[in-house]
Amino acid sequence: MKYPTRLSDAVHILAFIALYPDCDLTSNKLAESVQTNPAYVRQLMSALRKGGLLVSVKGHPRPALAREPEKITLLDVYRAVEGNKPLLHRDIHTNPACGVGVNIQLVLRDFYLDIQKTAEQRMQEITLKDVLEQYHMKLEGMPLQRL
Repeated sequence: MKYPTRLSDAVHILAFIALYPDCDLTSNKLAESVQTNPAYVRQLMSALRKGGLLVSVKGHPRPALAREPEKITLLDVYRAVEGNKPLLHRDIHTNPACGVGVNIQLVLRDFYLDIQKTAEQRMQEITLKDVLEQYHMKLEGMPLQRL
């Protein structure tokens, strides 16, 4: 089973842009960092633009954040790339004639809604600035590599 990585990839792209604001950052360059293909990066960047988080001009490799990092939350990024998709998904293919199959999914729905609410509240508190600060702490004083 492949796990969705759109959120982490989108945060990666935004962080890269924040870390290297004066560099030419083509979708090829960003894709190299994410280890994916440039078309996927362009798709994410398009969603980030539509979500009001990124400013870029087609054909110009200088994307920029549309807001300061402290004004971009993980929930903003999630909404931009995933819309209103829930974090957790129930199995909708259980046997409708089975009492356990039907009712366990209803019980899980209630718990999943609670988890969704809690996660969204926490995601609203975490900003791109927080991510960048943690990034720098992880580097433990190592100088940033320049492109």
